[in-house]
Amino acid sequence: MRTYELEVFQQTSDFSELRLSTGGGPPKTRGLDKAAIDRLIEVVERDYSQHAVAQRVFNAPQLRGLGAKLAAFLDGDERWLTPVLDRPPGATLRITAVERLRHLPWELLAADDVHLTVSSHAPLLPVRAIGTNTALKDPVEPKNRPLRVLFMATSPEGVEPVLGYEAEEAAILAATRRTGTDLVVEESGTLDGLRFVSLDYGAGYFDVLHLSGHATIGADGQPVFLIENEFGGRAYATADQIAQAVGGRWPRLVFVSGCLTANAPDSGAFPSMSESLVRAGAPAVLGWALPVGDVSATEFAAKLYQLLAAGEALDRAVVEARQQLYANKRANWHLLRVYADRSPLAPMVTPLYEPGRARIQVRPADREFLDPQTQLSRVASRAAFVGRRRVIQRCLRTLKQPGGDGAAEALVLAGMGGLGKSSLASRLLERMPTHQRAVWYGRVDLPKFRELTTKVHFPTQDQQSEAEKLLNNDQAPLVVRLRRLLHVDGPLGQTRCLFVFDDFEDGNLDERDGGHLLSPEMADILPALLTAIRDTDSPSRVIITSRYRFPAPAGTSIVVESLETLTDIERAKKLANLPNLRPDSPIDPDIRRRAVEAAAGNPRLLDWLDLIVAAPDLDIDGLITAIEAEADRFRRETILAKNLLSSQPAELQKMLARVNVVELPVPAGTVRAVHDHPDATVHIERAVQLGLMEQGTDPETRQPRYYVSNVLRPLIRPLLTDDEHTEACAAAARSLYELWITDPATPEPAS
Repeated sequence: MRTYELEVFQQTSDFSELRLSTGGGPPKTRGLDKAAIDRLIEVVERDYSQHAVAQRVFNAPQLRGLGAKLAAFLDGDERWLTPVLDRPPGATLRITAVERLRHLPWELLAADDVHLTVSSHAPLLPVRAIGTNTALKDPVEPKNRPLRVLFMATSPEGVEPVLGYEAEEAAILAATRRTGTDLVVEESGTLDGLRFVSLDYGAGYFDVLHLSGHATIGADGQPVFLIENEFGGRAYATADQIAQAVGGRWPRLVFVSGCLTANAPDSGAFPSMSESLVRAGAPAVLGWALPVGDVSATEFAAKLYQLLAAGEALDRAVVEARQQLYANKRANWHLLRVYADRSPLAPMVTPLYEPGRARIQVRPADREFLDPQTQLSRVASRAAFVGRRRVIQRCLRTLKQPGGDGAAEALVLAGMGGLGKSSLASRLLERMPTHQRAVWYGRVDLPKFRELTTKVHFPTQDQQSEAEKLLNNDQAPLVVRLRRLLHVDGPLGQTRCLFVFDDFEDGNLDERDGGHLLSPEMADILPALLTAIRDTDSPSRVIITSRYRFPAPAGTSIVVESLETLTDIERAKKLANLPNLRPDSPIDPDIRRRAVEAAAGNPRLLDWLDLIVAAPDLDIDGLITAIEAEADRFRRETILAKNLLSSQPAELQKMLARVNVVELPVPAGTVRAVHDHPDATVHIERAVQLGLMEQGTDPETRQPRYYVSNVLRPLIRPLLTDDEHTEACAAAARSLYELWITDPATPEPAS
């Protein structure tokens, strides 16, 4: 696309000059009266706010009328702008103007009843140019590799609506599947997280920084982006703070995908966040001028990155992404704005079949979790995973904590079957692409553990050979061999690894006295591995998924993260990905409702019931009964382990029934209120250890909270009489009122 320069040069307080540079000779100039400029700004600001925000009508004639006024203002009586812009394949118009003119919606420019920015003949890309009107910077050569994107979504607690950032990530991955995109996700949503990733990868590594979240105007009138603090609470970041976190390591493009990120408050008295980021050093920034919906923002991002990943120039990619919004009749098509310095809006990477083009080195993590018989993935793919944000953040802090600082050598993901422990482990691997992966499923003995040398990519063949010799040398204790393996000078001394033991309860734990201990074979392997990590100060870590808890080996440190049933928001996101249970599914609404209730927030059950409700051999009248019967069989055989429940003390079973009267996670104080028993603490610990009660972490108080899933209800509800059920409900209500309403600021002691 050709590039033209349009500058509104203010000579005096009452008179300005309009200059158009076409690259062929001196610029064309025309005088502008201040009164005419003020009238244009007043009309456009008033009408744009009314029709773009209040009505949200696609292709509204009022917006075309505004576009025609803007075009007439630039064209003037001389008509010297129209012939320049009406030439295929289109043009980029860099607009340099004072604040009040710069923030006008130039994306609406229209001629002959057609918006120029979405014209199929010669589309126009308005760019708000930041900096002096001088020659463009030197061309930038595209990198001969896949596109690299740093993706950071922010989702603070208590901020509504909760954005579908998982869907945005999934859409980008799907759109760039053919060409490939190295999408690195910063999961914390904090400025520190952004700073560390920028430092760790260094300047020039990423092509794009994509920030997704909410934005607003602060109390001082300046734009702020809503980010998270270290506990997931709400915090605010100005453009200057974001720039400080990046530390000058700017990629070619920053996309601040949030409402009002391209809005200049107070009619341009303050610069927009997008403009401020360019002034801080970002070559080009995309933002949204007004509130924009999740669907439009995700559609635009997916198309944009699809084109950039294919080697398209940035200006052409923005034009085509906007055209797609327009073609899909999205009322938000004109809200996307581009701010840039003098850098060319050129391709970032080469096309797919460019000779010598590098390939993505990291294998998708879900391919590491294959069923040994079917060789099919047993976990949610990266595109299908939803929720668990706070859990992921805590897990990543555990896994990334430097050694020698109280760091744990292992992370245990514990909880009932079907809650997504393996999928969460896969997600953690995706979030740590700098680490090599070694995943074992089920029972592991020493010969199986020796497969480590084939699972991990060693820097050299000699190092792999040395590792094989170490693991096969049975003359020395295993811990000695593993110390040598992970020593700074050893075969894996310079390689960060994640060792994953999935479905650990299957063959690696023995039951004893109602609890679980390491099996004899695993009692040799796990302590040796954890001790070697500790003794060598290795950055490698162990991840274990287990239905049951077990004691940590002596002298080692393990952090246990318990999974809870999906929250309502997480469940809604999960259902949106299921073809038969999603809200707009053609399946009968009553059947869908009953199926969702039967799943009780269990991700695996939701997946399974999604298949059941679409079974062609089930008649409509018997479908609900079939779902409930199949769900009960599924619970009994693969989740509940009915004999495990029945083997527990009667009072512990009654505790589960009493806690189940509250259909949301509750603090330990409420558990004790409904289960007023001298052994309440023992019962809580025991139920959590066996996976019969979920233990999570409250995001606000950071204290444990407990939940008994409705999956258990058919087995435990009969344990209470009607009077006992009523008493439990009353006790829970009193406790929660006291904890959450009467004195919500008082932290509860940990159990």
